[in-house]
Amino acid sequence: MNEIRISDVTMKQTGQDISLSFKEKIELSKLLDKLGVSVIELEPITQSKIDSLRIKSIAAAVKESIVAVPVSLNNESVQATWNALKTAKKARLQVCAPVSSVQMEYLLHKKPDAMLSAIRQTILDCKALCADVEFIADDATRSDPAFLYQAVTAAIESGAKTVTVCDTAGAMLPNEFTAFIRELYANVPALKDVVLGISCSDELSMADACAIAAVRYGARELKAAAYRLNCISLSNVARALCAKGDVYGVSCNVRTTQMKRITGQIAWMCRTGRSQNSPFDFGVQEDDGGIYLTSHDDLAAIMKAAARLGYDLSEEDGVKVFEAFQAIAVKKEKVSTRELDAIVASAAMQVPPAYVLESYVVTSGNTISATAHLKLHRNDKVLQGVSIGDGPIDAAFLAVEQITGRHYELDDFQIQAVTEGREAMGQTVVKLRSQGKVYSGRGISTDIVGASIHAYINALNKIVYEEESV
Repeated sequence: MNEIRISDVTMKQTGQDISLSFKEKIELSKLLDKLGVSVIELEPITQSKIDSLRIKSIAAAVKESIVAVPVSLNNESVQATWNALKTAKKARLQVCAPVSSVQMEYLLHKKPDAMLSAIRQTILDCKALCADVEFIADDATRSDPAFLYQAVTAAIESGAKTVTVCDTAGAMLPNEFTAFIRELYANVPALKDVVLGISCSDELSMADACAIAAVRYGARELKAAAYRLNCISLSNVARALCAKGDVYGVSCNVRTTQMKRITGQIAWMCRTGRSQNSPFDFGVQEDDGGIYLTSHDDLAAIMKAAARLGYDLSEEDGVKVFEAFQAIAVKKEKVSTRELDAIVASAAMQVPPAYVLESYVVTSGNTISATAHLKLHRNDKVLQGVSIGDGPIDAAFLAVEQITGRHYELDDFQIQAVTEGREAMGQTVVKLRSQGKVYSGRGISTDIVGASIHAYINALNKIVYEEESV
């Protein structure tokens, strides 16, 4: 029985109608890995520092699935992508090239011979670094058949283990697509020695039908999405393969018993839309899984735990955090990772404040919109901002963004009680992400809104200090 691989492309849809934060992408990868997809496809590197960190973080989080990242047709892209991906348990480099004359000419400005040469050389460069290399023939169904056969042959000869052909326009019906695949096998004999993958646009609402039809004629990998916009549906094809697998002589490793729950979580995450209108732009409910630290943990263990939380601490800050941790750990049996967040926020990277809070006025109620009016000092100037938000803290954070002209991804927000009684002190920890790096701030007050504003500004000042020190 042949195994049909499901290669999830949900994250490649980011930027169409999906906006995912850094943290959401890591959580999405964990969910897909748990679901049992064979391959998780990521976006290419466009911003070197941020995207490299994103790929490294996902590679560390994924335990079973292959992590695949596309490269451009040059060696610099291959090297940069591999440096970010090489720590993955199972890694794949993808060489994507347009093979229709329209896309070759207008997207990459290459003639057919130059394109063949670029495909060969890029796959050879990838193969020298990574055992698993995929060639993706984009817009294959609209290409000149003779050139497509040459391109696929060149890719296989250069070392590609998987060859994927794409119906980018989504113009084919199932019978037309299977005829296309039969012709491909007939004209490229070497194709039987590698895995044939397919990708279909859903312009005619036929992508799922084309995928199942392709499986009957030799396709062994399907590019699908857990939350699809215009492609094959992971849920639909997984259910179809489960129901008809015995008839077709194929199997699929997707865990269909967990599929509804996990795809539901993914759909909720992709539909939040919070990145467009609120600092609270992640749909991740984090659980530390019962992980805790004790007084027996050494500096290396604390640094490792901090890195797992997203911090990139310097050696000096690491020592400060460890000393603050020890002072707490000797009084407590366990220190949670949430408490470690607060320790990092209070001990690491204390900097001169660029922005100082002068005053704030927040109004809120069940019949009015929450409004915040903030005054901040910056270089002896008083700056003011007024904003409406979804709750008093949201409004306050939006007012800070309005004043500073800066928006950073809110990686985490925590509220904790530190004393008891009617005059109890509340502690907040705010984690902001800039250029892929996490910065945390801490605020303490009997007014939880005030504590939240102080924590946000504290984290913001750390980012500003690093940006202006460069």
